[in-house]
Amino acid sequence: MPGEVIDEHLDHTERFAAYLRMLKNRSGFGFSQLGKLAGVSSSSLHRYCSGASVPQDYRIVLSFAKSCGASPEEIRHLHRLWAAAEAVRRTEPVTRPPAPVPADAPAEVEVGAEPEPPATEEPAAEQPAAEPVIAMEPSESAPPRRPRRRLIALAAAVCVAVVLAAAAGLYALRNPQDPPATGPADDRMLFSRACEDPVSMGQNDECVFEVQTLLARAGGKLDVDGAFGPETLRRVTAFQVLAGLPPRGVVDDATKAALYEQRVSMATWPREQVEARIRQVFPEDPDHAVAIARCQSRLDPLHITPNTNGSRNWGVFQISDSTLKKLEGTPVQAFDPEWNINAARQLWSVTRDFRSWPFCEAALNATPTPTPPTAEATGPGR
Repeated sequence: MPGEVIDEHLDHTERFAAYLRMLKNRSGFGFSQLGKLAGVSSSSLHRYCSGASVPQDYRIVLSFAKSCGASPEEIRHLHRLWAAAEAVRRTEPVTRPPAPVPADAPAEVEVGAEPEPPATEEPAAEQPAAEPVIAMEPSESAPPRRPRRRLIALAAAVCVAVVLAAAAGLYALRNPQDPPATGPADDRMLFSRACEDPVSMGQNDECVFEVQTLLARAGGKLDVDGAFGPETLRRVTAFQVLAGLPPRGVVDDATKAALYEQRVSMATWPREQVEARIRQVFPEDPDHAVAIARCQSRLDPLHITPNTNGSRNWGVFQISDSTLKKLEGTPVQAFDPEWNINAARQLWSVTRDFRSWPFCEAALNATPTPTPPTAEATGPGR
């Protein structure tokens, strides 16, 4: 029935949508203005804020939150709400009550979705074998068979099924040498009830500790302290890229399985090797080149930084998504320090300076020891 709540998980989507509405209302911006700031259509923002849909990529949520002026704590909380709502989105769809339409909602509507036809109840198939047989003399005046007999037969069949299932369970208990019909229990912590929700930013528990332990086992460099902070977010995202998974930064079931499979290696060059190679590739100005890379990524080949427009910067020289597209590269290639350093050399050779990295270039000109950016490093191609 339209508007009927049929799934408890609707709460996750509604909480996420309500938080988006709170941020939007507090900002004072309309859907059109926020859409331009966040780099997404106003109609999409309306669907997200009304709870009609959930964005698949967290970068859209992050860009929206920053456009609304959300604090770091609010962004962390919003990330957890999105993780729970996005996990529900990937399950079978549910029917939810229509959300109130904000006053400045865009006029356009989403097309292409056809309403489901009304459900029609099909008549139950007759089961002659299960019905009780009643001997009757053939007569034209014999009363017609009543539908109630089919209900009685169905109830009898259900009772028989219950008895058979109970007998099978009793047999299994008395014969422990037989293999269980449901297979062995999954004793991996991330698939236990304690960690059944996606593990995400801001979480601090044994589930995060398990994720960090598995990342470190795969060769990721991070502190194993049970706190899901920015560094763990970067390592999770890098692992997802290397594993061929959507880089959402949320440890969903697919990421959990890949972590336990241990087929992905996060081993990479140490900082000393990265610095030595940069000096070889930039013989004209090696100190300047090393300083730029250190400012951008702390010489970490797997470093990732999000931008306010939803894009990301990758690797040693923080090559942006737009620049990767121009170079016909991928995030996986950007994680290769050899490819990343040579790509930076290619960008440098156009003007023979480091103007492609304006943030760090300005910082280096301002002080001899710049502080590495921790939130948004302006990389090439921004």
